Amino acid sequence: MDFRPDEMTRAFADEARTFLHEHVLPAEPVLAKQVADTPGDWTVRPVVRDLQETARERGLWNLFLPPGPHGYGGGLANLRYAPVAELTGRSPRLAPAAMNCNAPDTGNMELLAHFGTPAQQEQWLEPLLEARIRSAFCMTEPGTASSDASQIGTRIHREGEEWVVNGHKWFATGAMNPDCRLLVVMGKTDPNGPRHRQQSMVLIPRDTPGVTVVRPLTVLGYDDRDHGGHAEIRFEDVRVPAANLLGGAGDGFAIAQARLGPGRIHHCMRAIGMAERALDLVRGRANERIAFGGPLARQGVVREWAADARVEIEALRLLVLKTAWLMDTAGNRDAMKEIQAIKVAVPRAVQRILDHAIQLFGAAGLTDDHPLAEMFAAARALRLADGPDEVHASALGKAELRIPATPTEGDAQ
Repeated sequence: MDFRPDEMTRAFADEARTFLHEHVLPAEPVLAKQVADTPGDWTVRPVVRDLQETARERGLWNLFLPPGPHGYGGGLANLRYAPVAELTGRSPRLAPAAMNCNAPDTGNMELLAHFGTPAQQEQWLEPLLEARIRSAFCMTEPGTASSDASQIGTRIHREGEEWVVNGHKWFATGAMNPDCRLLVVMGKTDPNGPRHRQQSMVLIPRDTPGVTVVRPLTVLGYDDRDHGGHAEIRFEDVRVPAANLLGGAGDGFAIAQARLGPGRIHHCMRAIGMAERALDLVRGRANERIAFGGPLARQGVVREWAADARVEIEALRLLVLKTAWLMDTAGNRDAMKEIQAIKVAVPRAVQRILDHAIQLFGAAGLTDDHPLAEMFAAARALRLADGPDEVHASALGKAELRIPATPTEGDAQ
């Protein structure tokens, strides 16, 4: 396994780093002001549009979508994308959106690229790649344990040349944004079929009759309105053409797994960037803040926090790079154990690093004067997004225990 960045990776990472420091980080207070000045607005703010133009000019656009036979991938493979995605994690509100590499649009674009028909790609994928529209992924439900897809309550049934959808979803990220035109909805087309063949996905335009956006939701008090929030949505006798089925009937579970694999590693890449940003802030605060006769950097507990953070970041970065390398060389299925491992380990560690950073900043760490509180909310949410820790740990443990034991010296024969 050779994780050294090649020339292309270094070039993109250097360009992304320059873009981050010259344009994105200085724009963070501008975004905060634009959000504060327009409290009822869920649209993409002007500063994001300006950054998107700059990112396009610099060639930092749609880098998440690797080259492939579908013809739409002009970006980077996972191993090359990892250092760039980590850099975007240093400004999670702005950098991914500026480079059109933000969830949930990235996952939906990947689905359309790999499973969409030419007509679906023309109608939805192309405008998403141009950032002319937004999209949402509707899987999670308030009335079921959605980590178990076999329990999904939304029903999709065929009537003639139409699919009829009835269900209740929530945490549909981005759906509050009026630019969100597409809802990718997962439901059951065959409730009595084999457990992993019951589900299907349909593409529903947001303005379809019967679609009701009930309310925006918050994440630890943050409404995330700058990128479209998280919506609760009801589907009541929603009718779409039969051609709006994504893939085939019964393919929903497999399609969801195909979507969530890259999504999970992208989240982890960005989360490591958040941890690095937090450690940067800790470094400055610890050397400047005076307490008990000297800078906080002299306190043993602060040094221990910094040391632990560095060890965890370096170890987890290597595991993420190994996972990316496996996905590129062996495929997502063969990298599943590593994907599960990083999905459990990275958010936990980043949450802990951010918690220590907030503690170091004291009361200021709880405010929006610094990005720590918002990043902590994002890291905590990541332990539920794309599957909770416990589900991934259980699946990983099950796979690990299936491996035949290796006899060692001294074992009973």
